[in-house]
Amino acid sequence: MTTPIELVIFDCDGVLLDSERLAVRVDAVVLAALGWELSIEEIVHRFVGRSHAAMVAEIEAHLGRRLPDGWEAEFQPLYDEAFATELTTVDGIEAALDAIDLPTCVASSSSHERLRRTLGQTGLYPRFEGRVFSAGEVARGKPAPDLFLHAAARLGVAPQRCVVVEDSRHGVAAARAAGMRALGYAGGLTPADWLRGPDTVVFTDMADLPALLAGAEAQA
Repeated sequence: MTTPIELVIFDCDGVLLDSERLAVRVDAVVLAALGWELSIEEIVHRFVGRSHAAMVAEIEAHLGRRLPDGWEAEFQPLYDEAFATELTTVDGIEAALDAIDLPTCVASSSSHERLRRTLGQTGLYPRFEGRVFSAGEVARGKPAPDLFLHAAARLGVAPQRCVVVEDSRHGVAAARAAGMRALGYAGGLTPADWLRGPDTVVFTDMADLPALLAGAEAQA
């Protein structure tokens, strides 16, 4: 890491919010009901970090048929209940954010509506208000670089001066494709080996994040 950092781009689910374990648990139930039984590991590998539209497209391709209009309505209460009763922030993220002096933003595969709800529920939304970007704003979601490049362009920062904090293999692939450095958080569902690669530092404790960023700055 030899270029000064001017922007830290945070993924949301699994990085700021401990939401992936809830979503994946419900995903397994939903997929089984649709006729596609997958293990938790398989769901994490295929879908974590990707947009809802990408997930639906892959489900339809596997089933060989279009899902009917409004199919999600039957299952949405399962997600709503899990998130309403169990959603928390990732352990240590508030203290890490307090210790980071660099400009920050959020770039997530979730919709703006969901981001406002979940980040608001956990008290994190005010920290990023006005600097929250959704995959719905770009043509291609992760692992394409579009979302991260969009966030950087909106905030006037060159890609090489950005660091992305991600927890999914699709997310770190998107950061690399965008020409950005990545910090891969392996303290959640994604194995560390899935995150390792060029321009990526893997860590497992959010308490280490400020020091990792400070170390990157010191090397610049």
